[in-house]
Formats: sequence, structure tokens, C-alpha cells
Amino acid sequence: MTPDERRVVSPWNIANVLTVLRLALVPFFVVCLFLPGDGWRVAALVVFGVASLTDHLDGELARRYHLITDFGKIADPIADKALTGAALVSLSMLHELPWWVTLVILARELGITALRFVVIRHGVIPASYGGKVKTALQIAAIVLYLLPGVPEVLRWVVMGAALVVTVVTGADYVVRAIRLRQVAKRARAE
Repeated sequence: MTPDERRVVSPWNIANVLTVLRLALVPFFVVCLFLPGDGWRVAALVVFGVASLTDHLDGELARRYHLITDFGKIADPIADKALTGAALVSLSMLHELPWWVTLVILARELGITALRFVVIRHGVIPASYGGKVKTALQIAAIVLYLLPGVPEVLRWVVMGAALVVTVVTGADYVVRAIRLRQVAKRARAE
């Protein structure tokens, strides 16, 4: 066992602090979004942008400086879903995004999160490139909805792409989870 493997990482590290900050920014984002006027809309966009940047930054710091913790493994995806979920639900409540879009995306996100917990005893399914594309498209689509004056067709094209990639990567994750479970069953049978 190497010294790095024996090192205990405190849950109070910069990566986890950024994750908690992202969670704390969610209510501020929602409040700004519901206040009237373009100034508040831009404020909501800024808060959303800062929170989205912490998602990239916390993961990068955790990997680079070996700050990966059990808390981070659980809190990071929760913070991600809280931010995008709050944005989608809020936009639907404001009648700017159809509810069916929000419900499809949230069902996929919550379903895959639940599936992760079900298969974790068999192993961890690593994030795929498609998952990273999904996240980037969802953030880009939300940003376009938050920006005042963006043509509706552009919003729909990017949100449509985000929706398709969200569903496809969700199906891919289910297939990979089934394979992982089958491999684990065969390994136990041997």
C-alpha cells in the first residue's frame, strides 16, 4: 500500500467546500430568477454560472490533489442535480420551458442516481464522455433560457440536443449497470 493510499482525506477540503457552496447558491439563484426585471435575470445567470463553474472546479481539484472523499462522491451529484433541477423547475414555473421537458430530464437524472445506489455494491460505473456532453448541453441550454433576448429557436435547438443526449446517456447507463450486475453475479458464482 502506497503512502497516498493510506492517507486519510479530510471531508473539509477545498473540493467539498466548493460542492457545499454550489448547494448554498441554489436558493439564491432561484430567488434572483423569480424577481422581476432583466437585472435580476442577469443576476440569476451570474449565480448559475458561478455555481456551474464550481462543479468543474471541485472535480478537477479533487482528482488533481487526491481530495476524493465519500462525502464528495455523494454530495457532488446531489449538488449538480439540485442546481439543474432548480433551474429547470423554475423555468417551467415561469412558463418559459414546457413541463414535459423538465419532467423527462428530472426523471432521467433521479432514475440514474437511484440506479447508481442500487449497483454500487457491484462496482462503480465511471462517468462517460456522453455524460459530460449531457451536462455541458444542459448548462448551455439553461444559460440560453436565462439570458434575456435570446431567439427562441436557438433555445429550443440547444435544449432539444440536451434532451436527446440526456435520454441516450440514461439508456447507456442502464445498459452498463445491467452488464456490471451480470459480471458481478458471474464472479460470485465462480
